[in-house]
Amino acid sequence: MTRLGIYEKALPKENSWKEKFQLAKNLGFDYVEMSIDESDERLRRLNWTFNERQEFRQLMNEQQIQVQSICLSGHRRFPLGSHDSKIRQQAIELGEKAIRLAYDLGIRTIQIAGYDVYYEDKDVTTREYFIKNLSHLVDIAASYNVMLAIEIMDDPFINNMDCFLEIKHQMHSPWLQVYPDLGNLSAWNQNVGYELEKGIDCISAIHIKDTLAVTSDFKGQFRDVPFGEGCVDFLGCFKALHRLNYNGPFVIEMWSGEQSVAYQTIQQAKDYLLPLMKEAGYDV
Repeated sequence: MTRLGIYEKALPKENSWKEKFQLAKNLGFDYVEMSIDESDERLRRLNWTFNERQEFRQLMNEQQIQVQSICLSGHRRFPLGSHDSKIRQQAIELGEKAIRLAYDLGIRTIQIAGYDVYYEDKDVTTREYFIKNLSHLVDIAASYNVMLAIEIMDDPFINNMDCFLEIKHQMHSPWLQVYPDLGNLSAWNQNVGYELEKGIDCISAIHIKDTLAVTSDFKGQFRDVPFGEGCVDFLGCFKALHRLNYNGPFVIEMWSGEQSVAYQTIQQAKDYLLPLMKEAGYDV
């Protein structure tokens, strides 16, 4: 049975965790992917006390649904490759705290944003800092039995499998893998099937999202594209993954907005995607 997760930001922000879990469960999802983005509100989760962590684990058990992964996009604000040594140190501390949080909550995978820097100019130095500091976090993650998986991004630093594999080949660790986003991968690359083939041995999870492709005169659109209205050939991607015997989890990544429309919006996404997954051979 294929495990299907839902991104936290698809669920109404104003809802409590209990309400988010109930909604995800009512919609038929197996788990929720927690967001720790660059906002102060979500970054504060990294400093949860022991009791807060215990209460969160108890809530998951009571609701019979888990947080299986973390989308750690906070490194956009505090990048591992920053020219500023203070920001780099904050980035390392952010990563270390996320690993310990994942361990304490029983979360298996942390998706690492594939940015050397986001708000700064890129150069060889930012790449070197990124690789050095990521290597440090991989060592920490290994000691906690937590997987780090780099997302194929909306950014040219890591926008295809070759970019990931260049870094992976320098870190001989099973605790560093890749977390492709079908939308991001499709927006940058025409031969998406081949991209999946190149990376299949390292794929830990898949984000499902639609996008508009990058062209010579258009920078692409990487979020808020309704499913079926973008450039992603979902059936082709699912067929390729099924042929490659990918049996890992899928996470629907979307932003639902107001509580009044969240249920309907997510259900529409499932109604579009699940028949395609079934046609490709997945048991969902």
